[in-house]
Amino acid sequence: MSEHPARVDMLNELVRHLGSAQTNAIRSMVVVGGELTVEARRDDIVPLMRFLRDDSQCRFETLVDVCGVDWPEDTERFEVVYHLLSMRLNQRIRVKVRVADGVSVASIVDVFPAANWFEREAFDMYGILFSGHPDLRRLLTDYGFEGYPLRKDFPLTGRVEVRYDEAARRVVYEPIKLIQEYRNFDFESPWEGMMSQLPGDEKAREAKS
Repeated sequence: MSEHPARVDMLNELVRHLGSAQTNAIRSMVVVGGELTVEARRDDIVPLMRFLRDDSQCRFETLVDVCGVDWPEDTERFEVVYHLLSMRLNQRIRVKVRVADGVSVASIVDVFPAANWFEREAFDMYGILFSGHPDLRRLLTDYGFEGYPLRKDFPLTGRVEVRYDEAARRVVYEPIKLIQEYRNFDFESPWEGMMSQLPGDEKAREAKS
């Protein structure tokens, strides 16, 4: 379905406006599927977000989400992605910044207080650092959790398991112990791959004879 001409005109006008007003803060802009994505310079994220909120031609006053994306082979490994909504002008925008592992990006909590828990979640899941955050600590994982579970190189089994030690009368953390070194799948499940004959078919034939 093609975009309504008025919607296309609004997006094009927004691109022109941002291109002229925020030249130093924006690295690139692209419109795909009727959605505008802006790649911003990491050091300019706070003034850019304030501009998007306050400018009369933007009015992106609602922060919908802040999340992380992991590209482990890139030098700047992480993307921090911000989704904003303008209810006044009925339009959305996506803003991205790239950041290397161990390098911080400025918190936008002073601009959008709702970013507080979003940034904590990105820190908890990816280890992305947000400088100036008022309380940057884990949000979803346990206090003793090791690593960042949404990084693509994080093992699916985790690194430790938790159990209650009766003798010590406390919760203890122990390295994961896998009983099997590997699993040998026979692909006989219909979800793994179809065969001309599935296990149990022979019983149906015997019942008919």
